[in-house]
Amino acid sequence: MRIEVLTSEWAGYRLLDSGSGRKLEDFAGVRVIRSEPKAWWKPTLPETEWRKAVGTHEDSGREGHWRLSPGAPKEWEAKLDSLRFQLKFMDNSKQVGIFPEQSPHWDWLSKQTADPTNRPKLLNLFGYTGAASLVAAKAGWAVAHVDASKPAVAWGRRNQELSKLNDAPIRWILEDAPTFVAREAKRGNTYDAILLDPPAFGRGPNGELWKIERDLAPLLRACRDILSPKARFVLLTVYTIDASSLLCGNLLSEMTDGLGGKVDVGELALKHDKDERLLPLSLWGRWQAR
Repeated sequence: MRIEVLTSEWAGYRLLDSGSGRKLEDFAGVRVIRSEPKAWWKPTLPETEWRKAVGTHEDSGREGHWRLSPGAPKEWEAKLDSLRFQLKFMDNSKQVGIFPEQSPHWDWLSKQTADPTNRPKLLNLFGYTGAASLVAAKAGWAVAHVDASKPAVAWGRRNQELSKLNDAPIRWILEDAPTFVAREAKRGNTYDAILLDPPAFGRGPNGELWKIERDLAPLLRACRDILSPKARFVLLTVYTIDASSLLCGNLLSEMTDGLGGKVDVGELALKHDKDERLLPLSLWGRWQAR
C-alpha cells in the first residue's frame, strides 16, 4: 500500500515557519503563532519575524488563551474560490475556524461533481465549521453535516451565508456522530459518500464520550450499514499522533470489504512558505468505488 503525501496549495494560507513546538502562520493576511507538537526541529526565521504575529496562543491552563496585539482583528474572512469562511480568535480553542492542511481534500472533493437535479447524498461526520460541506454542496451533493458542538454548527451556518449558498441543500445537525449513524441505520437511510474527521477525544451534546482508539472502528462498521448500493467514496482523516496511515487503510479495507473499488492512504502536510520542509499534521485514507 503506497503512502501519498498531500500538501496544501490554498492561497488563503501560508506556513511561514515552524520549530521548537510552535508554528508561525498567515491566515488570509493575519499572522498567528500556535503550538505544534510535531515541530521537533528549530525555527529557521529570526525571532523578529515571529514577533510580527498579531495573535499568539498560550497553552497555559486547560485550554489556553490568545494573547492579541493592539489592533488585531477578533474576526476576519478567508476565501476559497467563491466560498467564504469566517475566522476568529476564541479563548477556549487554539483553532481559528479552518484546517488549511485539508485543502487537498477540498480540491479532490470539488472534482467529485454530481447532477444538481438529482443530488446524491453525502454525510459529513465531525464536520466542524463546514468547509468540506460547502465544497460538496457547491459540487452538487445534498449534504448532512453532523457535529457535536453547537458553536461549530452555528459557525458552519454562518459560512454558508457568507458563501451565498443559502439555498444549497445542507442539513446542519447537532448530534453525536455514532448516535446519528445508528439512528439513520434504523430509519433505513443511506448515503452515497461519507466524510469522517474525528477528534482523538471529545464529548457529544449530551455528554457522550468519544475515544478514537476505542470508537472509530465500530463507527466505520456502522457506517457500512448506511452506504448506498451506489456509494462513490468514503474519506477518513485522523489526527492521532500515534496512529498510522496504514491503520486508516486497514480500517477502510475492513469497512468496504466486498464492495470492490480501491483504498488509498497517506498524510496531509503543510509546505513551508520559503523552503521545501514539510510539517506533517494528519493521516488520511480514502475508499473509492471503481
